[in-house]
Amino acid sequence: MNNGECSEEEHVWLTILQQVQSCSSNKLPSNKALLVIGENETGKTSLIAKIQGNDDPKKGSGLEYHHLLVRDEYRDEQTRLGVWVLDGDLYHQNLLKFALNEASFPNTTVLLIASMTNPWDILDSLEKWANILEEHIERLKMKPEKLNHFKQLVMKRYLDYISPGDEIEGLVTSPVKSRSESISDNLVESSNSTHTNCNADTLGENVLTHNLGLDIVVVITKTDYMSTLEKEYDYKEEAFDFIQQAVRKFCLKYGASLFYVSAKVNKNCDLLYKYLVHRIYGLPFKTPALVVEKDAVFIPAGWDSEKKIAILYENIQSCSPDDNYNDIIAKPVSKRPLQKDIEITSEDDQVFLLKMQAQLNQNVPSVGVTNQTPTIRTSPAIQKPLDRRSMGTSPVSGVPIDGPKNSPAGEGVLQNFFNSLLNRKSGAGSGGSPRHGSERDTRSIAEELHRMTGGTGIATTGTPTANANNK
Repeated sequence: MNNGECSEEEHVWLTILQQVQSCSSNKLPSNKALLVIGENETGKTSLIAKIQGNDDPKKGSGLEYHHLLVRDEYRDEQTRLGVWVLDGDLYHQNLLKFALNEASFPNTTVLLIASMTNPWDILDSLEKWANILEEHIERLKMKPEKLNHFKQLVMKRYLDYISPGDEIEGLVTSPVKSRSESISDNLVESSNSTHTNCNADTLGENVLTHNLGLDIVVVITKTDYMSTLEKEYDYKEEAFDFIQQAVRKFCLKYGASLFYVSAKVNKNCDLLYKYLVHRIYGLPFKTPALVVEKDAVFIPAGWDSEKKIAILYENIQSCSPDDNYNDIIAKPVSKRPLQKDIEITSEDDQVFLLKMQAQLNQNVPSVGVTNQTPTIRTSPAIQKPLDRRSMGTSPVSGVPIDGPKNSPAGEGVLQNFFNSLLNRKSGAGSGGSPRHGSERDTRSIAEELHRMTGGTGIATTGTPTANANNK
């Protein structure tokens, strides 16, 4: 086959491709997907729910599936973007094959998640999951030339980035290319390997050294926790700058974009959604890089460089930016544990009753049989109020020791007194003179009452008759 036949065959295929693209260029594709990976408790499901507008996210296990509604307001079209969320347990990493395979590879964008709640684990977590993703890609039954084609597309897109507002008329025809134009450019570019290699030389030593052939977005979640790090762990601006420069260097290696977000306070979540639909569907996006606010950083793929990262070095004085990450951002010796609800278990009924019985037995005063005083129960309706000034309590049994005269002890004395009267009365009737007996009884009653009142009042020593005779 000569060169003329090859050129004619390529022309036929390009014509067919252009016809297909022209028929479908006005429709948003429905085969695009997001793959969200990272450790557990980094807020993966909460972030997707926030973008969805779902206030009550339900976390699953293994491999979750969600979708985002994408709408093109200009064309009045909409579609669904599938979202796969992989569990952070390495036991479930074999489920990656359902979300990322040979067929879905060209249409998949990866969100690589780490959390600011554990800043000492950010870099290790990113490298760990990037290695897991790379190993999974190597296990795919994808031809090397096909994978290399996707890597060339990632490199071209990285090099072609132009910050919004920096377009130069005549050099850039359109700030946002249509889907059909992007595919056509990619096909032409992939066939010219020499031109691509020349562009690769301009990247720099540490840029796209780990090109996986996938569009990757690194997302640092829960950035609202930075204020807690400042208060409880004494983090300074220098520490946050050191973290940022390390993460940005990681993004350079993979050609990744970077977002600092907080689903709790809804910071950068909407911006992340707009950037994703821009990268995936080519919808307009006019926001430049944001590096002023430490908790709302946004760096699009292709914007950053080592020279721009070096600006952060001015605030890093106590260490070197090249120092080991975990030596500078070290895990604290003791981290405040999360407050968990205390589980309350009910006590067995018999054990509870035995304890109550023992407690009641300890509170019962032990009184001898000979000195035991009968207790008279009174109705609550006729009880008289106690005098608080004369109230006293035994430190052991809690029984009043200096109560008023109408206390239960006084009632017992009255009972004994009236019982003695009855006994004396019955004894007087058996013998002796009734009159003399009556006088003795009256005298005894007066003496007993005088003794009971503590010697207060008037003591009657005789009968009214006797007193009259004395006069």
